Amino acid sequence: MLLQNVFTPDCIKIGLESEDKDELFEELVDTIARRRGRAFPRSAVLAAVKDREDKMSTGIKRGIALPHGKAEGLSGISGALGISKRGIEYSSLDGEPVYIVFMLISSPKDSELHLAALKRLAVLLDDPEFYTDLLHADSPERANAIIRNYETRMIDLKSAL
Repeated sequence: MLLQNVFTPDCIKIGLESEDKDELFEELVDTIARRRGRAFPRSAVLAAVKDREDKMSTGIKRGIALPHGKAEGLSGISGALGISKRGIEYSSLDGEPVYIVFMLISSPKDSELHLAALKRLAVLLDDPEFYTDLLHADSPERANAIIRNYETRMIDLKSAL
């Protein structure tokens, strides 16, 4: 499972319009819904993401949030990446706004795939240059290329060990 295939250009939004977490969740869920089509369980996905967020903030690193959830009616894993130039009030653990948001959703049956995607994202997000490069992406295609480049580098490093 490659993140570059989860966060495809049609699920990347540069210049998020949201100003707070609730608006952000709706904006990103709608981005995924457009890609997945009419059968997409929008309400269930939104509820799952909010339920997970109620347990603990997914504002995990300075300027980065990783909201995620599992909902019935899905197959596989889907994602949306949003980038905000202004910052979004998120109630992050550090109290700061977020600028880059990776949303992941999957069915409960795909828990292992979901966890693998979260782990892979965590590795990429440990590289401060990844964050900086994404923040400066000026198009969904460029953001996807950045993910692809860093992910390829990460895979090459692992195979070299």
